[in-house]
Amino acid sequence: MTGEARALVVGEALVDAVRRTDGTRDEHPGGSPANVALGLARLGRRADLLTWLGDDADGDLVRRHLQRSGVHVLRGDRAAVRTPVATAHLDAEGVATYEFDLEWDLPSSWAEDDDAPLVVHTGSIATVLAPGAAKVARLLASRRATSTLTYDPNLRPALMGDPAAVRPVVERLVALADVVKVSDEDLAWLRPGVAPAEIAEAWSRSGPALVVVTHGGEGAFAVTSAGARLSVAAPRVTVADTVGAGDSFMGGLVDGLWEAGLLGADRRAALHDVDAATVQAVLERCARIAAITVSRPGANPPRRDELEEPTDTTEGTDA
Repeated sequence: MTGEARALVVGEALVDAVRRTDGTRDEHPGGSPANVALGLARLGRRADLLTWLGDDADGDLVRRHLQRSGVHVLRGDRAAVRTPVATAHLDAEGVATYEFDLEWDLPSSWAEDDDAPLVVHTGSIATVLAPGAAKVARLLASRRATSTLTYDPNLRPALMGDPAAVRPVVERLVALADVVKVSDEDLAWLRPGVAPAEIAEAWSRSGPALVVVTHGGEGAFAVTSAGARLSVAAPRVTVADTVGAGDSFMGGLVDGLWEAGLLGADRRAALHDVDAATVQAVLERCARIAAITVSRPGANPPRRDELEEPTDTTEGTDA
């Protein structure tokens, strides 16, 4: 509905094929940006997804999955030849490594409301893989005047090649973004031997109001452009697998800042001046969301009412 506050999420949606050590295999709709859109929609936010799907059975599967949770999948003037597939190989602890069969691009035009989105989010494969990556960067730059920009590098070494080539792409998007969420594993690949806190602090001085680094079962920390440093522990849960944990954390981060009235280009100054208590509360909620996600198989983020339910406590999350 025109006039409704919304998020625009830009990036890949695909089929996740999950292979376990016992030889079993499942297929689920996935893709990091699509998972963020799904998480936002389940938290009650309007989420529009601009992606690159084929007009095939896999594409129909992905669209139905997203639409069931309330995501608006935007239609463009052209589509992928086939829907992308990512295979997640789970180890004995449920930790995923990935291989990919995909192409990435954007349509030349698409049907979208005239009203500017409150926030534009992107990340992962969509920001690195040609030919779509350059179009995503231009789209973000064009929306900065009207929207908060959020970014999760969510790097995929098997697909992205040399970190030295990827690093300038990531750092340009970091400088453009208002909020960045990144995992310690991403940083270790991108800048080996450099402490995550050192990178986060440098990034926070380059443009973003808030940089959050997740440490899986060890929790997360945040650095603000004003120089504050905060941390949150991960709730202890029985881990089913870690698929989609970081994406659900990212969705929770956008939702928490939305709840605090800190999204929209006209709130950029307020976001840079955000107080530590607000950030701490947002981080704690993000950790809770990620914990629920890892407690069940696949990228299956919680709905808003689930956040009030008790959590089983055994092992730490991986966000």
